[in-house]
Amino acid sequence: MVLPAGPTHISQVAMVVRDLDASMKMFHDTLGWGPWNVYEHVPPKLHHTHLRGVEVAFSMLGAECEVQPGLVFELVQPLDGPSIYKEFLEEHGEGVQHIACMMHSQADSDEFKKEWQARGAKVLMGGRIGETIEFYYLDTEPMLKFILESGSGHAIDLTPSRVYPPA
Repeated sequence: MVLPAGPTHISQVAMVVRDLDASMKMFHDTLGWGPWNVYEHVPPKLHHTHLRGVEVAFSMLGAECEVQPGLVFELVQPLDGPSIYKEFLEEHGEGVQHIACMMHSQADSDEFKKEWQARGAKVLMGGRIGETIEFYYLDTEPMLKFILESGSGHAIDLTPSRVYPPA
């Protein structure tokens, strides 16, 4: 098992919500967070989706805002299909569900996944967005007490469907 050369960079903290718009408004009104870039992660842009090693179709809305340089807060509202987002809502209600440490290349992402699998953390769920982004969630909750997301690429490669609050 290879230990990281330094601390693994947190790129995102994410919360699963039932109502994306109400949540964006609440965080904007109470903490001043925003603007939010809203993404519709649905097929065909969202593809090769899987849950616990089985191909399944799922979709979600995502909203992201930078809360400090290099750190994004994300809201995820599950839509169709089975997902760890829906499981989290059913079991815990709304709340922080995962922390992301995204890699910049596919090779780094593959190595990160391999190292965590050697530690016993299986891939819970994942997929691809467009041509440049792979994402996956590792079963790190027994060890870290949260789910760790990683993959390659970033939302910077995507065009939001809208921005909140509107300009």
